[in-house]
Amino acid sequence: MVAGLLGGAADISPWQVVLQVVDWLPLVHADSGLAPVEQGLLYEIRLPRVLVAAVVGGLLALAGAGYQGVFRNPLADPYLLGAAAGAGLAATVTIVLLPAPAATIPVAAFAGAVGGVLLAYALGNTAGRTGGTAGGAAGGTATLVLAGVAVTSFLTAIQTFVQQFKVEELQRIYAWILGDVGGGWAQFWLVLPYAAVSSVLLLLHGRMLDVLSVGDEEATSLGVRAGRVRFVVLLAASLATAAAVAVSGLIGFVGIVVPHVVRRLAGGSYRRVLPLSLVGGAAFLVVADLIARTVIAPAELPIGVVTMFVGAPFFVAVLRMTRQAAT
Repeated sequence: MVAGLLGGAADISPWQVVLQVVDWLPLVHADSGLAPVEQGLLYEIRLPRVLVAAVVGGLLALAGAGYQGVFRNPLADPYLLGAAAGAGLAATVTIVLLPAPAATIPVAAFAGAVGGVLLAYALGNTAGRTGGTAGGAAGGTATLVLAGVAVTSFLTAIQTFVQQFKVEELQRIYAWILGDVGGGWAQFWLVLPYAAVSSVLLLLHGRMLDVLSVGDEEATSLGVRAGRVRFVVLLAASLATAAAVAVSGLIGFVGIVVPHVVRRLAGGSYRRVLPLSLVGGAAFLVVADLIARTVIAPAELPIGVVTMFVGAPFFVAVLRMTRQAAT
């Protein structure tokens, strides 16, 4: 986050930025020597952008870890399971077809996220039973991923169709689809309450997800109601995904890259994976945003393009490791 504040297209001394941040602290005064225009750039553009990137990245990574715990599937991810596509479709319909205020977009996106995940899981489970495996089980990894890809493609097609109703806003919608965390303080305050509720719910269920990892029968014998835990975690992860998508667009692969890195470093216990994914996702997206706004400065690269550059090769590597483990 410090790097996000220091870096940018505007040529501002890092030391002056540090002094200005210190000056914002209560009961502290430090003369940064910055002009009012430069102070406004830091406070109105860079600071809220860094905070939004941190919140959105943390939510997507936390949701990815939650989905992976619920489905016991290392490839479960908000982007791949249809949650992001469902939230994106619902948000697009709200923006294009309904004269609804901005505050209602996360509500619509939440309904779309839950619908996308349930559709992907039902399709994967049906195909898994037909083929002799359960779509959410470890052996049905490929089935669940393919179901998620199919649902995502279908919902994205509907979203593209809906966009044609307002051709004059295609550029704005397209920019939203590729990801944007530069909406300012309004974007930050809009996502914050949803982020707080979903994060608390997911973090409180870390121990229960550890118990679920040994199997439903064993979890029941230990006094854990597996169905209730899955329902709460699924809703919380979908709420986190919906809130992130509603304010930033479709930013892929954060929910699969960060939890896997965390597991490599800290082990497989969800009591550690969940909070570290929250922090790691925040750091990852802040760095991705810093790259997006500096690599072709003064122009700006969509943040979703940066995460795809990192996430696509990483996903292929994870898929290969999962297949090797299964065989």
